[in-house]
Amino acid sequence: MKIAVLSGKGGTGKTLVSVNLAAAAEEAVYIDCDVEEPNGYLFFKPKMTKAEKVTIEIPYVDENLCTGCRKCVDFCKFHALAYVGGKLMIFEEICHSCGGCVLLCPQKALSEKDKVIGEVQKGNSGNVNVITGILNPGEASGIPIIKKLLDDKNEGRKYTFIDCPPGSACIVMESIKDADYCILVAEPTIFGSHNLNLVYELVKLFGKPHGVVLNKCLEGENPSEIFCLEKGIRILGKIPFDNELGTINSNALISVRESEKYKDMFTSLLKDITREVQHEAAIDSKW
Repeated sequence: MKIAVLSGKGGTGKTLVSVNLAAAAEEAVYIDCDVEEPNGYLFFKPKMTKAEKVTIEIPYVDENLCTGCRKCVDFCKFHALAYVGGKLMIFEEICHSCGGCVLLCPQKALSEKDKVIGEVQKGNSGNVNVITGILNPGEASGIPIIKKLLDDKNEGRKYTFIDCPPGSACIVMESIKDADYCILVAEPTIFGSHNLNLVYELVKLFGKPHGVVLNKCLEGENPSEIFCLEKGIRILGKIPFDNELGTINSNALISVRESEKYKDMFTSLLKDITREVQHEAAIDSKW
């Protein structure tokens, strides 16, 4: 069962929810797809078992074969190639690794070489297998690392929790494409409801079953809750704006391992989500 946890922006509590749901399960896999700034490992503090470099292929020019026709330069929409002073220049930092320039070169002057863009780290923390993607600073895209994270097989684990990047860009789409269910985490503000709408539109586009967890809840009006009621979105749970939870979280500890109150809350939330996923699966099987 693959459960993706999303938010319209950073800081809403996406990692709080995904880390604690994984810890509340009897056994789980936690995958941190927020490769530009992963932080789930700070809570789990896993015992590392494996690290693997992730590479992409980028063009390499044989200057003896290049005639300066500039067909590759004209082709590249990312402006990663330029022909200056009788020499082809390749700007690796903005190359998106599409391989089109290599295919197009009439002189076969371009070939490809591997470039390391980051790594995948694996470890264990109690009942949770922790898998973290780390993108090197300045790289154009984290999608190759996310593909590697999600391609790994995790047989024998009932739950896989995918801690997605914030927002609704391509890296988020890549993170949720194979998810069975999406949890949208939102704050109780007008800005929070606006960002909730971004990820809501995304999961609708992908046809993913979904529900909302409202974080940092206080007494009074909650614009994100109003948004859910207006759109008919199921509210899976509400996390209060609470000093105890804030202290535990700021100390990089896992709430379900530190507090019976929050262990009960996230265990109950996990049961509700499991029922939702099973219900959706039953509906799909009828069709």
